[in-house]
Amino acid sequence: MNDNLLSALLADMSIEEKVEQLVQLNGDFFGGAEALTGPAAEFHLAENQPYRTGSVLSEHGAKRLRELQDKMTAEQPHHIPALFMADVIHGYRTIFPVPIAQGCSFNPKLTEEISAAAAREATSAGLHVTFSPMADLSRDSRWGRCMESTGEDPWLNARLAESAVKGFQGENVGEKHKIAACVKHFAAYGMVQSGRDYNVTEISERTLLDDCLPSYLAAIKAGAELVMTAFNTIDRIPCTINRHLMRDILRDEMGFDGVLISDYNAIGESIIHGAAEDSRDAAKLAIEAGCDIDMMSECYIKRLAELIRDGEVDEKLLDEAVMRVLRLKNKLGLFENPYKDGSEEAERIYLYCKEHLELSRRAAEESIVLLKNNGALPLKKTNKIIVAGPLADSRRIVGSWAIFAEEERTVSPIAAISALYPDCDVSFYPCTEADERLIAAAKGADAVVLMLGEDQTMTGESMSRADISLPDGQNELFCTVSAAAKRIVTVLFGGRPLAVPEIAEKSDALVMAWLPGTHGAYALADILFGAVNPSGRLSMSFPYCSGQLPISYASYRTGRPKPDVDRFIPYLSNYMDVPNLPLYSFGEGLSYTEFEYSPVTLSSDTLSRGGRITASVTVKNVGERDGLEPVQMYISDLKGSVVRPTRELRGLEKIFIEAGGKRTVTFEIDEEMLKFHTLSMDFRAEDGDFAVRIGGSSRTENVAYFRLV
Repeated sequence: MNDNLLSALLADMSIEEKVEQLVQLNGDFFGGAEALTGPAAEFHLAENQPYRTGSVLSEHGAKRLRELQDKMTAEQPHHIPALFMADVIHGYRTIFPVPIAQGCSFNPKLTEEISAAAAREATSAGLHVTFSPMADLSRDSRWGRCMESTGEDPWLNARLAESAVKGFQGENVGEKHKIAACVKHFAAYGMVQSGRDYNVTEISERTLLDDCLPSYLAAIKAGAELVMTAFNTIDRIPCTINRHLMRDILRDEMGFDGVLISDYNAIGESIIHGAAEDSRDAAKLAIEAGCDIDMMSECYIKRLAELIRDGEVDEKLLDEAVMRVLRLKNKLGLFENPYKDGSEEAERIYLYCKEHLELSRRAAEESIVLLKNNGALPLKKTNKIIVAGPLADSRRIVGSWAIFAEEERTVSPIAAISALYPDCDVSFYPCTEADERLIAAAKGADAVVLMLGEDQTMTGESMSRADISLPDGQNELFCTVSAAAKRIVTVLFGGRPLAVPEIAEKSDALVMAWLPGTHGAYALADILFGAVNPSGRLSMSFPYCSGQLPISYASYRTGRPKPDVDRFIPYLSNYMDVPNLPLYSFGEGLSYTEFEYSPVTLSSDTLSRGGRITASVTVKNVGERDGLEPVQMYISDLKGSVVRPTRELRGLEKIFIEAGGKRTVTFEIDEEMLKFHTLSMDFRAEDGDFAVRIGGSSRTENVAYFRLV
């Protein structure tokens, strides 16, 4: 259907019919749905009115959605098909590592593969739109939703966001088994004060523009069909009614012309914020700000038509919003096939298919991070090994947004080790407390693997924590077992970096497994026993303690910097009781082999505007095992008109090197990657000196210098 036909359709619709296209209701209105949040009972809609609305939230399953689509197209006056949307964050049935773990793969291509697989399963189940990727920058692991973020770095987040969009949508979202991506939450939701979900965001304009917005922009440039508003405020205005944010920045400056949807009841919550008087005022402010779809509030469906009839809202705004919704439905091909790819046959083919399960395992192999190793890993198959801890036999290790997964399909760590290493001398104690039996076993074992951390019920939306040390009782369990064990390997699960300085000090090896997905435990077992060489690197720093938060490797220079020493120094910028640096920084992670870097070589020490230079290193694998190494390039602006970050990631290449081999990696540097918002708020690069560092983590000091002229 071309735009002329869509315009004719729009012109033939009544005001009420148009408004209904901008309303999204959840399954409560259609006979029940799963995993819902917020109010739904007080809408008092007319009979069958829900079946005339434009989109449905969280309903799924090919048979269910075909039946629902048939009823909705029959009830809708012009037989316009509905959009079916859901949170397919990191998998539909087959679950892949949570996004923060995917960030640790340092492999954007992997995220593209994961998103394509998730799209195949979700579209088979009849879905048209996924509320992913989440491009929120996250530097505070008190925030439970940092599990949905890909981390603390704007550049890496941007690469992963664009990769997710490409995987979900492909070249054409109307193609078979492609799903429309909705980038969220616009904007700066990951920067909420105190790491508390649904809180306000108080940041400078430069922080918003230079740090928070690049990842959303990358997703939009990659073609994301939808953007979701955020619950927080920007400049003390709720995002969903923030006209400057949505129209001036998102629409005009960033060029987004797709569908803007509110988060759950976010238009209604502007009243609770105290920024709208009532639902009528909230509807007016939201449509004027450019919000197209009202997810789960009564504001549009009850108030928008009367606002237009009373002359308080220009009908042109309604028409623009409805046209964007109609165009999305047309892009998806719903006017020709309202079910798109949903069918029970497709579900049988794709849900939990072999290819997806293998990808779940492979993705976890690249996402799990080895943080410490004093020779305890890999485990020797001839040794006597104890596997213990509250998460050793847990299946709740996939993530809180795995709302459509079947728990019995998830492989627990004990099940994975038993299946892959049946001939090893391994005993299992899936305990929460250390009893005499476990202590005696630990004393007699060559190594104890203790599996701790947060399961999926402790991280995610609304799961903020003021103290991000280990959950209650786990530290005591660790202390008791580590005192008895000859060697202790600690495996941490969870969706956020935890503050575990004592665990890090006393463990012989420390592994961050995150929430690794349906078959992620197989990857963990293979890493522990050495069949897989770990290659994950932290996409979010691990703080020494909660009091350091928020924290990032890309810190800003202070007038009284502390030198790199462990002691407190009066009258400098440091703590009396803890270090300045995080326990483990962004980009850090170990391998079972060792890599050596040559000095950085520049093709020129001068970069001309409009030109480019190259920076190269040769990386040698000087160990005895083949391995993957994420080679990272950081650039520092040594003097700016405003204070600049100490270093920023600007290049990444994950390479495979055989034992004893070497590879040369070359990065291009151009003026574009040096730009920032200057003193005059122009977005440009300033003349001056720059440092380029290339190495295996953000702490590398392998440096060379060039000048922009």
